[in-house]
Amino acid sequence: MLDFGIKDAIDILLVAIALFFGHRLMKRSRSVNIFYGVLVFISIWIIVSKVLEMKLLGSMLDQLVNVGAIAIIVLFQEEIRHLFFSIGTHERMEKLIRFFRPKNQSLLNDGLRYDREMIMPILMACLNMSKHKVGALIVMQNDLPLGDFVRTGERLDARISQRLVENIFFKNSPLHDGAMIVSEGMIVAAACILPISHDMDIPKEFGLRHRAARGITKDTDALAIVVSEETGGITVAYNNAYQTHIDAEHLERILMNGKF
Repeated sequence: MLDFGIKDAIDILLVAIALFFGHRLMKRSRSVNIFYGVLVFISIWIIVSKVLEMKLLGSMLDQLVNVGAIAIIVLFQEEIRHLFFSIGTHERMEKLIRFFRPKNQSLLNDGLRYDREMIMPILMACLNMSKHKVGALIVMQNDLPLGDFVRTGERLDARISQRLVENIFFKNSPLHDGAMIVSEGMIVAAACILPISHDMDIPKEFGLRHRAARGITKDTDALAIVVSEETGGITVAYNNAYQTHIDAEHLERILMNGKF
């Protein structure tokens, strides 16, 4: 007689939940077919080794499973990194971190470390560039450092001003093609190269600036502002999500709060 208890039911439920969220995570990227392939391989291994008890073929599959963890990390390194980042930035996890972190340190969703005086030049520059359809990509660093991305561009360490922001993204400027990174109230660097998101749910009309904004906010806790060169529309990306058609009041509120 089959011995099936409450522990087995919980075990099956947890595996089902893990598969569900794993599938949803992979579906956002181009790795969903690899995910299906891994599931098929695991199913075959269980049938051969555990059900049919084929010793020779089972032992061969067992050896492959033993190194499977390394293969999964290689195949899904980007998705696994995003999974742990999502766990670390979850609202309840932040409350736990707040308990252990010193009071003088800010948290991911406590807002960016900028006051109104520093935000207004960026706000006015974005609105003016939107009016004249000047493309721009501005990244606002939060708690996680962006040093790796700063090193890909030109170091500036300049005080934030509306005229400087607009000059950086002026079409004939050598620094306009890339991202401008703002940290600690300073324009740290310009013409920075960001990771491009390949998520399938990104609208086709979005260009490389939008995909780069999605990419940087997927890997870090930064907030990215995109001004479209084609439409002049303003898009804000944060925590692997984005909002389009941002007006002046909404943009100011987002910058002041450091999140949507």
